[in-house]
Amino acid sequence: MQNRALTNVIVFFSVLALTLSSRPLAADVIVGANVAAARQIPLDQIDHSVLDGLLKKYVDDKGMVNYKAWKANSGDSQALDQYLVHLSQSNGKGTKEQQLAFWINTYNAVTVKGILREYPTTSIRNHTAKLFGYNIWKNLKLVVGSKQVSLDEMEHQVFRKMGEPRIHFAIVCASIGCPRLLNEAYVAERLDAQLTVNSQSFFAEASKFRYDANRKTFYISPIIQWFGEDFGDSEPAQLKTIAPYISDSAASGRGSMSFVDYDWGLNDQK
Repeated sequence: MQNRALTNVIVFFSVLALTLSSRPLAADVIVGANVAAARQIPLDQIDHSVLDGLLKKYVDDKGMVNYKAWKANSGDSQALDQYLVHLSQSNGKGTKEQQLAFWINTYNAVTVKGILREYPTTSIRNHTAKLFGYNIWKNLKLVVGSKQVSLDEMEHQVFRKMGEPRIHFAIVCASIGCPRLLNEAYVAERLDAQLTVNSQSFFAEASKFRYDANRKTFYISPIIQWFGEDFGDSEPAQLKTIAPYISDSAASGRGSMSFVDYDWGLNDQK
């Protein structure tokens, strides 16, 4: 009887594996353009003014995006595409500040492009298939320096190796639970101030952070949990990292962390 049950389990998983392997993998969606190495330019020649103008036009001060109007404006949709082509010209050479500003703008611009392709939609999670099918984080790729780079690769292979935890309050996954999309482009000359302002804005939202002195509990966005090692190797270390961006009363508080629910609803202007 046990042998028969084991055989049935083996058959089930064999059929499942065969079914999944026979399904076509999702095709990558490539944006930007292939640029010969001889035509690639350093980061100080990458101009983010086009993105800056688009963000000022379609993003409010809370980081909500007017995707409907943006998609309906063919000229501005093409402007975003042209900006992505411009990013493809980068050879990646520059200061740390230039690299951070470049990749933050790149991540956010590619994310907006991905949402505009799918709009109308209610959540980016509608486009993040796990087993098979299109996954915006893995299949939407920008050509940079002759290499195709996905959003997932930008986050884990670029940002997280640069030792700047505040990027988690600057890159935006098109969701209400994520940081606000700043309605201006990041620039190397003002990067520290921009990262500081957006970090403070993030922790000022009760849905992302609050401190209950009676319960001695910090209620925090799960971003701190998902990327905990970027903030420190313990809760006290992580709280010390974010202390400059939270209120003085909370920063002086004591207690443990509790992670709030993450809102995957689209950051869409209503």
